Amino acid sequence: MFRSEFPDVPVADLPVHEAVLGDAARYGDRPALIDGLTGERVSYAQLAAAVERVAAGLAGSGVRRGDVIALFSPNSIAYPMAYYGATRAGATVTTVSSLATPAELAGQLRDSGARRLVTVSPFLPTAEAAAALLAEQGRPLAEVLVLDGADGHRSLADLLATPGPAPEVAIDPGEDIAVLPYSSGTTGLPKGVMLTHRSIATNLAQCDALYRPAEGERVLAVLPFFHIYGLAALLNQPLRCGATVVVLPRFDLEQFCRAVEEHRVQALVVAPPIALALAKHPVVERYDLSSVEYLLCAAAPLDRELADACARRLGLPHLLQGYGMTELSPVTHVVSPREGDPPRGSVGRMVPSTELRIAALDGSGDDLGPGERGELLIRGPQVMKGYLGRPRETAAVIDADGWLHTGDVGYVDERGYLHIVDRVKELIKYKGYQVAPAELEAVLLGHPQIADAAVIGVPDAEGTECPKAFVVRTPGSRLTAEEVIWYVAGQVAPYKKVRAVEFVDAVPKSAAGKILRRELRAREAARAAAH
Repeated sequence: MFRSEFPDVPVADLPVHEAVLGDAARYGDRPALIDGLTGERVSYAQLAAAVERVAAGLAGSGVRRGDVIALFSPNSIAYPMAYYGATRAGATVTTVSSLATPAELAGQLRDSGARRLVTVSPFLPTAEAAAALLAEQGRPLAEVLVLDGADGHRSLADLLATPGPAPEVAIDPGEDIAVLPYSSGTTGLPKGVMLTHRSIATNLAQCDALYRPAEGERVLAVLPFFHIYGLAALLNQPLRCGATVVVLPRFDLEQFCRAVEEHRVQALVVAPPIALALAKHPVVERYDLSSVEYLLCAAAPLDRELADACARRLGLPHLLQGYGMTELSPVTHVVSPREGDPPRGSVGRMVPSTELRIAALDGSGDDLGPGERGELLIRGPQVMKGYLGRPRETAAVIDADGWLHTGDVGYVDERGYLHIVDRVKELIKYKGYQVAPAELEAVLLGHPQIADAAVIGVPDAEGTECPKAFVVRTPGSRLTAEEVIWYVAGQVAPYKKVRAVEFVDAVPKSAAGKILRRELRAREAARAAAH
């Protein structure tokens, strides 16, 4: 068993809005939020006041402790007002993907028990269609609020104009659910991940040993706030520390680079697709990104060569990486900006009050030591309360001793740094050998004519699982499948070779940048069934 090298931190028994905005009065007129497109600013004092008004407005319409409010919106400077205002009113916030269809939104509203939906006018057609589906099922919503305003709906301005005090709510940080994001976990359909106020607040304190933005540091927020990575790393942690969050509604490379240049952004927190774009896209050369002091990448494995190429282009000594998952509130490992020479490819050291086991993949139950690869098991105060309404799925992930089985494969090196290899469920079994798709994807991305790539296992004529690569060529490239196969074969052991290649326009990815290999597998299965 591995333990964090840092002293344990006390459990933070605070509601999340107090953990984040408890020092807002000290930061006063310092900008907490800046709209990266319009330049509009919200100070810490204004944000704290807005949270109180939103809470008062929600409570005045009947919101009570334990009610679930769905937040369906792109990133904006209004998002944290709605989020913290809802938790201040005692509600649980279930964050919804901006890409959700009416059926997906209705499904999450139904499963979470949400009776109120907060959205924006461009998303109103989807919201109304979802509300109609729920009404047909006898579960009408109590209210749909539209932050930027729409006829017949309360707006953020209406909430901010609420007279009277914010409610007095007796939140139990260890039991009450602050946030209910949805995650597929190690496998299966999306499930509501119950994150308590205590688990989130304590995880923020755990991160301080390795990652704490400086007061006034300008952080660019383009990762979606509805994802736990964006919520934790781009709202909770920087606002807790007095940093300034420059908000963009979505990732557009030109907008991203322009915001860095105009606002002299110092910190970039991204997912691998953004690092890939920064490393390879020619548009980056047109902007002055010299203000950037560090880039932290997480949410999915990042290839070493790609990380080095991105760092060189930004004039940084190296990129930082981190590791976690929704079920872990979400952080367990991170490379500190203060470290001079972290091991290449590592996702960092363990945050305080955390334990790690590396379990053998052969089903023996044996624990492995440094340098040995196995499934990561995590225990600590950041572990989720469980999956909402799914005790069986919860028990399958969190064992009787409190260890969360992550489904990720990795190893700890001699310096105590964690390296992620792949997912247990995504390892390709080729003639008894285990092949990690992420390793082959890293090799593929090293080719100058490959813009992006994904690898899955597909059955061959003999029923053996073989690596197949889905490749996005760079513009103008005439790269052939044979050239790709030979390129990979020259850099890996024979059993790891790519044995089939398909050129695609884009690799399917989640909003957080994870490759959606299940979509590629479903495509292959449909193709096989058709034949």
